[in-house]
Amino acid sequence: MRLLAFAGLLALAACESERILPVDVLWMDWPAEVAANESFRTRLVVSQPCAVIRSFAPSPTSDASAVTFAPYFVAGNDVIYCGTDPVVSEVFVFGSLDTAGIAPGLFAPSDRTYEMRAAGGFSCPACNTAPWTTFGLISVRPTPLPPSAVRNAAGQAIFQRDSLGCTRIRPSGSYGPGAAIVVENPPDSTEQFSGFVRGYIHEPAAPVCGEARAFHFIGRY
Repeated sequence: MRLLAFAGLLALAACESERILPVDVLWMDWPAEVAANESFRTRLVVSQPCAVIRSFAPSPTSDASAVTFAPYFVAGNDVIYCGTDPVVSEVFVFGSLDTAGIAPGLFAPSDRTYEMRAAGGFSCPACNTAPWTTFGLISVRPTPLPPSAVRNAAGQAIFQRDSLGCTRIRPSGSYGPGAAIVVENPPDSTEQFSGFVRGYIHEPAAPVCGEARAFHFIGRY
């Protein structure tokens, strides 16, 4: 009996030493189309708070009209240094996490579309369906589909043009090798700029700036 009581106290202490930190989605890309009732992989780049992180959950859900990601970190209550001051912060962005979330299969007795939504309303006020941001659409077919190399994409990003005139887009918070993707139809700008954009990633008929994979720009919001 004492052992059970002690175990309960330990569980309570562990629970009180953790906190849930919801975070924004900075960038998302996903298959342009999927078969009904089949789960699919969605890439997520999320802000990461200044905290001792214990775990991460992409937290996807679906309803009759949309797939929604409400990601969060489970963090400890430890006091850590963020910059120069020791704080326990829930809003200070310490970095980012480039990860994946598996979206649930979607019901589609006939061809239809669903919205792809996530937390991140600060990034695109025009895209808000409060409290969510609509990143774009996904097509769902009732029959099996061959694998598609086309992925819809949207989020905060930076456009950069190099000395050879090639423009690349880098999703905000994504810094690893290959993070920047060449743009096949860059917006009319010779300067670096950033903003919330929509487009799709695919393999064009001919290489763009020597690369087989490219981002097709649809719009800035």
